Amino acid sequence: MLRLRQIAMVAPDLAPVEAEVGRIVVADVCYRDPGVGKYGLHNALWALGGTFLEALAPLQPGTTAGRYIERRGGATGYMVILDTDDLGPVRARLAALNVRIVEDLTVGDDHLHATALHLHPRDTGGCLLSIDYHGPDGAMLGSYRWAGADWHRHASADLAISGAVMTCDDPAATAARWGAILDRPATRRGDGWRIPLDNGALDFIPNTSPAGEGLAAIRVRGLDTPARTCGLDFLPETDQ
Repeated sequence: MLRLRQIAMVAPDLAPVEAEVGRIVVADVCYRDPGVGKYGLHNALWALGGTFLEALAPLQPGTTAGRYIERRGGATGYMVILDTDDLGPVRARLAALNVRIVEDLTVGDDHLHATALHLHPRDTGGCLLSIDYHGPDGAMLGSYRWAGADWHRHASADLAISGAVMTCDDPAATAARWGAILDRPATRRGDGWRIPLDNGALDFIPNTSPAGEGLAAIRVRGLDTPARTCGLDFLPETDQ
């Protein structure tokens, strides 16, 4: 199992992004994670079906997210978070491919827990990538530690994130790298490449932006019209 579960964005200020996202997805914030405070950040999280959209903003100077905003020239897509039911084979592939884990984080208890492997962006390309495990209920509408225990009552039943689009200096090489990490083959699609997931797909397309490689767009099942906020395009799933 390998699913797209969360997309993270970063911005200098949280409030404007929070208002814009609320208008786009017509949903309330489902959770604010105090755990991101250790990174000097605060956040807002929206539940779109069993997938999640997160906006982050720095609370202080010198954060990793703040430096990323500066490097990208403003608010931007930040991280793709996938989940799996077994991190053992993932760890083995990462070791074999010499992909560095910059954070190996386990939190929670028997009632709600998660393990996240944040990978070094220089070893992946494209954007930041995390591969997670959530328990004890691994169903799509089951446990999701990053959204707390009460996210279901705030979840939109009409929308779900089904894809992410990365702009890359070398789409073929980046897609091949992600494909090896994820054990999913990348296939040619127009001028880019695609990796299938159990609930959607990851696309890698040529970079034409002076900001460089990065997470440029997401596909949202149930979205009627395109939208844009936080440097990220929100595309209807039919926009393939």
